[in-house]
Amino acid sequence: MKLIPSIDLRGGLCVRLLRGDFSAETIYDLDPHELLRRYYRLGTRWMHLVDLDGAREGTLINRNIFLSLASEGTMRLQVGGGIRSFSIAEDLLRGGIDRVVVGSAALEAPMEVAGWLKRFGPEKLCLAFDVRINAVGVPMVQTRGWTQATETSLWSALELFTSHGLQHVLCTDVQCDGALEGPNLTLYRECITRHPSLFWQASGGIRNSADLAALDQIGMTAAISGKALLEQLITPTELEPWLEEKDAR
Repeated sequence: MKLIPSIDLRGGLCVRLLRGDFSAETIYDLDPHELLRRYYRLGTRWMHLVDLDGAREGTLINRNIFLSLASEGTMRLQVGGGIRSFSIAEDLLRGGIDRVVVGSAALEAPMEVAGWLKRFGPEKLCLAFDVRINAVGVPMVQTRGWTQATETSLWSALELFTSHGLQHVLCTDVQCDGALEGPNLTLYRECITRHPSLFWQASGGIRNSADLAALDQIGMTAAISGKALLEQLITPTELEPWLEEKDAR
């Protein structure tokens, strides 16, 4: 399993939300470029970037910061939040972003997004599904930056894309996100059982190295961590099993 640090940007600032609530925001006095360099020195080679303004409003607000980070040429970047058109996705990829992460558009315009898989290639596109678990244990997809509930389950949302070459899927249990209470292992076990050929990325709730070990054990491809890494709750030694080679890109 690969560890991928996450930086969420809102108005150009590094922030974290609690359980997807925009009114429960923590602002970190940290420069995105310095964070990227910190994580590079740590040994990670991928970074996950989220435009929270774009996720809620549908307009990519922090584009210039993302492209500036890409220009450093040290980390491979995957970027999400507000990517709801082919032109925006293409612009980011041409600007040096390695992979675009598509959330709301995958649910609202699935046939169009399925076409992007063919145009860009499956390595360049990751689908992101933010879910809340309903009363009977089914993960139901949230859109528009976690603000809109839908009647679509994660399993239904995936049906079309698996026949179009989909490889990378990021799944976040919104109730875990930013809470430092542990990831939803039950959800991720079911993800892998239902779709073992997909490269799953787990996001939400990671608090310590034991959580990383648990995700690794069940077969996750990658684990995305924001708050625990921002607040340096896991030591570099504890992170070593999930870091990439220092000289690898």
